[in-house]
Formats: sequence, structure tokens, C-alpha cells
Amino acid sequence: MEEASYQIDIPCYFLCPISMQLMKDPVTISTGISYDRENIEKWLFVCRNTTCPVTKQPLLTTDLTPNHTLRRLIQAWCTLNALERIPTPKPPIDRSQILKLLNEAKNSPKSQLVCLQRLRSVAHSSEIGRNHLQSAAGAVDFLLSVVRRSDDIVSRDEALGVLLEMDLSDPDLKTFFSDNNNNNNNNNGGDILDPLIQVLENGNCRDRGRAISLLKSAFDVADPSHLIGSRPEIFTQAVHILRDKISAQATKAALKLLMELCPWGRNRIKAVQSGAVSVLIELLLDQTAADRRSCELILTVLDQLCSCAEGRAELLRHGAGLAVVSKKILRVSHAASDKGVRVLGSISKYSGNSRVLQEMLQVGVVSKLCLVLQVETNPKTKERAKEILRLHSRVWKESSCIPPHLYSSYPSS
Repeated sequence: MEEASYQIDIPCYFLCPISMQLMKDPVTISTGISYDRENIEKWLFVCRNTTCPVTKQPLLTTDLTPNHTLRRLIQAWCTLNALERIPTPKPPIDRSQILKLLNEAKNSPKSQLVCLQRLRSVAHSSEIGRNHLQSAAGAVDFLLSVVRRSDDIVSRDEALGVLLEMDLSDPDLKTFFSDNNNNNNNNNGGDILDPLIQVLENGNCRDRGRAISLLKSAFDVADPSHLIGSRPEIFTQAVHILRDKISAQATKAALKLLMELCPWGRNRIKAVQSGAVSVLIELLLDQTAADRRSCELILTVLDQLCSCAEGRAELLRHGAGLAVVSKKILRVSHAASDKGVRVLGSISKYSGNSRVLQEMLQVGVVSKLCLVLQVETNPKTKERAKEILRLHSRVWKESSCIPPHLYSSYPSS
């Protein structure tokens, strides 16, 4: 006889109100409602909600109290129904334990490394651990002070590892550029940036990705004097991140960092000397229309670099430079088209010798500019395209490289 199949009904009070799944680690919040720890931590610390999911009441505190009675009832019910027993969860580290670790690390040099390793484990393991660590008074200042000291490289690396896991505030990020206790007046704050650059150079992919994001965040809030004096190594490592393609997030962080730095001082030249133009062109060759934001960022940085003679020379030195910029126009977005036309405008205006003008004809740049005048796009982009075509009309207007159906688009004067 075939055995009858049946489904065990789980009591509703054993289910997490968020996921409607059996709770493995029930905790109670300040409104008295119990949730599974993983779900409520995501609700509070990842999604940044400040209300109870069920009652919608504002939470006075984000403390989570383990509901041991409910957990034992769930475990007993699992045993009674011949289901795999939910193991007793390991108690998470709380705020008081983090404060104890910080105090011990500050006051006991001998145990500092062990405490830093435990703090890094806490920051790496859960969102609530990072939340407790960031809210602990003096935690970031202490970690930064350890990073500034170069006498203990192992402890410095552990402290930096903790910082890479954290979401630092703007005031904390600004301290990257503060003068240190050794009266180092270097505006770049090399004592903080040096360890970050070392991670970018020698770290694993995960740490390199976090380091470039942290560096980008720091320069977002930096004063102009720090932006102008940016060190060449920063550009070198940003280009290496782009070249190695360790992750989409790291690539965007590196592009945004270059976009932030390049308008200032001689930073464009530093970026060009680091090989940025060639790497950006190679990235553009790999990008599809689906990578809209990345294409826009790449073309924005190329536009900045082509505002200097060194950048234009590097783009022209790459065999695919003009062709790939032209190809992205009208294929990605209005913003990408505008930046692409701006790049071509810089080339034609400042580097438009006879060889370059012929190449622009042969790779389809002139045809693309004529097409820009025919389609619905940004008026400023159209005006820029028209200016480029007018500038070299004596060379281009009667060329056989322009398809006959685009002749009518060529500006008459």
C-alpha cells in the first residue's frame, strides 16, 4: 500500500512575521514582537528601518533580546514532530563586549593584536556587529590611531581591516587628510593613505575592492587642497583596479575616484601617466549597452583626460580610441552621447592634424556626427556635433566616406 503523504502545520507563533518561516533564533524587539534574528537584523541594519514591521511603531532602541522560552518551544516541537532540531544559536557579541575589547586593546599593548583580530571578526561576521562597533565611542579614532603608527605593521593591518568593514562617517573620513602627531605637514595625510595604497597593491580582491571604495569616499569629502595634491600612487592603483576588473563595484568606485580627482591641478597628467587612457579604452571596448552607468563614467573620465594634450595624444595612440568613442554615441544614453561628442570635439579642435582628420573619416566618426544631427538627442550635443563638422568642413564635406543619405545633415556653413 502506498504511504499517504501529509504536511505538518507549523504553529503561526513559531513563524517569523517578516519571512513567515520557522524561527531559528527568535529575538524580541522593544515593541514586544518576536522575530527571527536574521530577518529583523536585515530589516533594521541593512534596510535602515526604524519601525516595528508588524505594529509600525517607532523603535526606541534597536536592542534585540533573545527569546529563550520561544526558542525552547520551537526546539521541542521539532523533536516531537521528528524534524531536525534547531541548534541553540551562539550568542552574538553585544555592545558591552565590544567596548570591553576596545578598552583592553587601548590599555594593554600585549593583548592589542588579539583584540583587533576579534574586532575584525565581529565586523566581518554580521551587520549588527558592525553597527555596535561603529556606535562605540572612540572606536574609529582608536583604529585610525593604530593605522597611523607604523611601528607595529601587523596590528596596523588588522586595524585597517576593521576600518575596511565599516561605513565611516564624513568627519571620520576627513581625518585621513589631517596632520598627524609626528608633525607631518603633508596635505595628503600619507600616514593613513600609505596603508590603503599597500592594500590596493598587495591585498586580496575583496580587500582591494573595499580599499578603493574607502579611498573614493574619503576624497568625496576632502578639501580642494587635498584634491589638488593627490599622490601619483593613487592614480596608479585606481588604474590597476580598472585593469584587473576585480568586481563591478570596485570598477565604478575607481572610475568615480578618477572623476573626482581629474579636474584638479595636474591630476589629469598624473592619471594619463598612470596609463588611464589605454585602460579606459579597453574597458569601453568590453562594455555593452546594458552597462549604461559604467559607459557614462568611462566617457566622463575620458572627456576630462582629453582636455589636456597628454590625454589626447594617448587616445590617438590607441588604435581603437576614436572608433570606440564614436561607437558608443547614440547607443548608450543621452549622457554618454554628450560625453562622447565632447571627447571628439577636443580631438578635432586641438589635435586635428591631417592624419587625425582622415582617421576620423575612415573609422566613421564624421558619419556618426552627421547622424547625431538627424536624431532626437540633447540640443547641446547636436550643437557640439555641428561645430565639429563646421570646423573641418573643407576636409570632410565632399568625402566619399560619408554615406549619401547623411549628406543632407552636413551643416552648410
